Amino acid sequence: MSDRRVLVEGVAVSPDHLIGGARVSSPTTFEDRSPLDWSWKLADVARGDASTATTAVDAAVAAFPAWAAAGVAERGACLHRLADLIDAHTDHIAAVETVDMGMLLESMRLRLVARGAINFRTYADLAAAHEERRWSSKGTANTVQRMPAGPAVIITPWNAPFMLSTWKVAPALAAGNTVVLKPAEWSPLSCSLLADLTVEAGFPPGVFNLVQGIGEEVGAALVSDPRVRRISFTGSPETARHIGRAAADNIVPFTAELGGKGPLVVFADADLDAAAAKAAVMYDDSGQVCLAGTRLLVEASVRDEFVARFRAAVDRHVLGDSRDAATTIAPMIHPDHVERVLGFVERAVAAGDEVVFGSHRVGDTLHVEPTLIEPAGNDSEVVQREVFGPVLTLQTFADEDEAIAMANSTAYGLSAIVYTGSTERAERVGRALRAGVVWVNTFLVRDLTAPFGGIGLSGIGREGGDYALDFHSDLKTLQIAEGTTT
Repeated sequence: MSDRRVLVEGVAVSPDHLIGGARVSSPTTFEDRSPLDWSWKLADVARGDASTATTAVDAAVAAFPAWAAAGVAERGACLHRLADLIDAHTDHIAAVETVDMGMLLESMRLRLVARGAINFRTYADLAAAHEERRWSSKGTANTVQRMPAGPAVIITPWNAPFMLSTWKVAPALAAGNTVVLKPAEWSPLSCSLLADLTVEAGFPPGVFNLVQGIGEEVGAALVSDPRVRRISFTGSPETARHIGRAAADNIVPFTAELGGKGPLVVFADADLDAAAAKAAVMYDDSGQVCLAGTRLLVEASVRDEFVARFRAAVDRHVLGDSRDAATTIAPMIHPDHVERVLGFVERAVAAGDEVVFGSHRVGDTLHVEPTLIEPAGNDSEVVQREVFGPVLTLQTFADEDEAIAMANSTAYGLSAIVYTGSTERAERVGRALRAGVVWVNTFLVRDLTAPFGGIGLSGIGREGGDYALDFHSDLKTLQIAEGTTT
């Protein structure tokens, strides 16, 4: 067992695993540094390996029968207690995640951490409200039942790690599964706080387990364990391919949300001020948001007018310390990611794409200027591949058909945004776009009961509402001959 803690923004955080209800260290560690100041080492975090993965799955397997048998009411009570504790510790969680991941403190506190509590309440209530499907057919009474599937491995990304972890953990636990959570190594600390809160909420040991470490090491071992019965992943297509192969070997259901290259389509009849202001929002969090509309597709007749308004909105952004209320654009997560994003810009320039504004790193910080590129063609790399940074592209279209064709022209399909003043066009274009979610004249409005997921390279499977609870369950049809008596 381990009880070592580090102080991060005045909050005591364990850098170790949580396995079977106890903190466990590893012989080796990895450094976790803050994107707000790369010289600031936050912690030496336990570096799990294959044996750590085995121990964590052991704990999840041992805890599963009792948790599955507990029923939705008892499990829901645990989830509601956990949600209450998240509300009570919002400021601490937000403070830690801000310096660990870099996202704006106010956004973290008011939106993302609060969403974590909502996730647990939502899935507890959805599980409790579920009504089994019942019907008569061919002389039998039929019932479709949800059975807890077993231990679930959940692997989450470095952007918004607390919220995205709760989004995946909540339905798994509500469905009666036990969980092993592996957060990203670039921002692991807020998930460690979540682990502490599960203990405080009274979760039985082994129901929730946290494993820290490098994906290729402990993550690969977790998804390869044949006792794991569900895998849920958010990250890159490259990593998803490896996980998918491991899932296939063990015939394990697997969901993957893999990012996007969303279009933001602006028609001439749109409110251009609103569209430009929303387009400027795509630079928030340095563009490290999978749902962002990074391809600006603007009707040619209003191109110049839109760009002028867009540039004015972008100029109001402030790059700075994420804890400062005046800051509107956070730094990027890691020096390696800065170099990756700047590599896209350099290759775009070399290929003949035009930089309209931006493109430079800001001093020795992890900020990159908000950047707009006008590509030479639709096949430009910066149009077709996910950059995941403060880099948008600008293209024009002549009519609705061309707009739809351009919007659907990448291998991704996670989200799309449309600005138009026409209800008929909103319905027509919205239905024609190939994406998991389409927003018209708004952005990032989420109903947690709706399906969420991507098309093509943006992923497989759906999360949200009953879709997530069904994924984390084995569905059984029970048929009893009519007239059967005791």
